[in-house]
Amino acid sequence: MLNYKQLHYFWNVATAGGIRRAAERMHLTPQTLSGQIGELERDLGVKLFVRSGRRLEITEAGKLALARADEIFQIGNELTEMLKASPPEEALPFRVGLADSVPKSIAFRLLAPAFELTTPIRLLCHRDRLENLFAELAIHKLELVIADQQLPSGLGVKAFNHPLGNCSMTFFGVQDLARRYRPDFPRSLEGAPMLMPTGSARGALGGWFAEHGIHPRVVGEFDDTALLKTFGQAGLGLFPAPSVMKEEVRRVYDVEVVGEAKDVDVRYFAISAERRLKHPAVMAVSAHARQNLFGG
Repeated sequence: MLNYKQLHYFWNVATAGGIRRAAERMHLTPQTLSGQIGELERDLGVKLFVRSGRRLEITEAGKLALARADEIFQIGNELTEMLKASPPEEALPFRVGLADSVPKSIAFRLLAPAFELTTPIRLLCHRDRLENLFAELAIHKLELVIADQQLPSGLGVKAFNHPLGNCSMTFFGVQDLARRYRPDFPRSLEGAPMLMPTGSARGALGGWFAEHGIHPRVVGEFDDTALLKTFGQAGLGLFPAPSVMKEEVRRVYDVEVVGEAKDVDVRYFAISAERRLKHPAVMAVSAHARQNLFGG
């Protein structure tokens, strides 16, 4: 097995340009360094340095070893810095599952208050399909699942739905599309090119379209709402997003509001194994959502 202490001695000699300089830098005797490098050469079966008069020259094998040693010790330094910067061991784990259909921006706004607690937390966030998240919740691998639908009653998972809030949906589009379809909204959406989300939002919007007798031309459906907005930003169709994100969507994706479907009701839930919330981070998320994010 490679002796990393000897490798470090070799690296210091090679970068210092000689044994005497390296010995001074490391506060060791030249004889100690020379002996350790000799042992390393014997273990590796190659010469790392050769004498050229009074000078010590690095061999081709030594150059190869030096390049790898640079990488090894750089990784070691990065690991040290990373561990120093990591949360303290007493940080409270907060394991959260996010349903694919929940927009990332909504998820961030919901989870951000957990970092304002006096007790430090370590967030472990996992995004997946709802059925997979419910399975992990059942075996207590998650403290919380954030979803846009309730836990189905016949699933056989002992967990509880905690409503976080609800909001309407707003339709957006690039400038040309927005100006074309904004007048006479929502009847103007008849035949309009539409990018649609999947999940419960899709069902809520489908019901709204049916209620108003509107038949948009669906040109794409997306599990990933960020990808949906990116296609909308490219002008491939109008797209809906939760109204609480209105200003953010306009700013980030450079689009305009076409109109708001005020009677569309998209609901969000915190689903936990606790009937009464006890985990401080879960309580903070729930309280902030009900009082601030969806409270208005």
